[in-house]
Amino acid sequence: MPHDQPIDPPFNDLTGQDRVAQFLTAVIRSGTPAHAYLFAGPLGSGKTEATRAFAQALLCEQGGGDACDTCLRVAHATHPDFHIVPPLGAAGYLAEQIQEIIASAQKAPVRAHRKVYLLTRGDLLSGHAANALLKTLEEPPTDTVFVLMARNRDAVLETLVSRCQVLPFRRIPEDEAIALVVAKTGAAPEDARIALAATGGSVFYAEQFTRSEERRNLRIATLEVLEQLVHADDASVLDSAKLLIVKMRAPLDVVKMEQQRQLEQSRDFLSAGNLSRLETQLRRELTSRERETIGEILDVSSAWIRDLMVLQMPMSSERPVNVDFLTNIKKLAEHMPLDSCVRALDAVSEARRQIQYNVSLQLALEVMLFSLRKELTDTRGPAPSE
Repeated sequence: MPHDQPIDPPFNDLTGQDRVAQFLTAVIRSGTPAHAYLFAGPLGSGKTEATRAFAQALLCEQGGGDACDTCLRVAHATHPDFHIVPPLGAAGYLAEQIQEIIASAQKAPVRAHRKVYLLTRGDLLSGHAANALLKTLEEPPTDTVFVLMARNRDAVLETLVSRCQVLPFRRIPEDEAIALVVAKTGAAPEDARIALAATGGSVFYAEQFTRSEERRNLRIATLEVLEQLVHADDASVLDSAKLLIVKMRAPLDVVKMEQQRQLEQSRDFLSAGNLSRLETQLRRELTSRERETIGEILDVSSAWIRDLMVLQMPMSSERPVNVDFLTNIKKLAEHMPLDSCVRALDAVSEARRQIQYNVSLQLALEVMLFSLRKELTDTRGPAPSE
């Protein structure tokens, strides 16, 4: 990678990844991007942000970084030549998914002079799906760039890695991540820390979180449900799961409205076939956003449980995250053993796994909330009073 080189828009806004920004700037300046890249790094390291910036630079005639129609469409994932492809199978990508990508890649771009395909979980490419993509990477279309994302380079099949230029993303320390969110949004440091905890440590998604009243309200609703579990009967637990599903709809409705606006604007220049493909792409993006939203409920739940654990370890240098709910968290921490907290975290992880395997969101939430209630109430001593 280049060292200490100037960084051009849109890469000058990448969060904490100067080496990556310098490299991608050099790629765009060269005018000859490779056909495939692997962005590898931990959750929250800015891979999604970098991919969107890269797609803007590749598809925009001005090289990205401006609020032009192309850059806005890429940012909102509605550009017909920017394809975001999450895995649809319980265990990863389906062979028919990759075949669809291959067929699409053979067609001419709709608006730009090239196409960009983002596979959000390159580590979940295996079997027939991986073999099909490998053939395309070996003989790639000249006007197509593939980006694979993965949390760990070693989790991606070596045959795929060997066909990609690999960009390692570093883990961003919490203090640095907080400072980045504060600088970009003007949020208070405590609010930035809350946003990072609610979005799995991702600076990119934390920025969006701080600007979304609907997502902040979902966090509050989640925490209210959690602290009320200690007093909840079975019917109340089921009602709480339903409530969270309802609360999820608000941020998703915002996404739907934006997608509808972009779709209406696209009707003026897209053929019927391309419009149909865009509609399919938007439906998949909405499904992906739905999983991100349920992921925020789980991330908020994990952060709340960790707050309980932090308060039981007075020698720890860590601080609770959810300071606006600290009074009740302290009361619960006085009566909840540390091993119960560990099992509660396991319950959240199991819910995440179940959702990955296409268990219904409501059922996964119900099972998780019942498990958390058990750990909250099966403790030494009486439950705290309200």
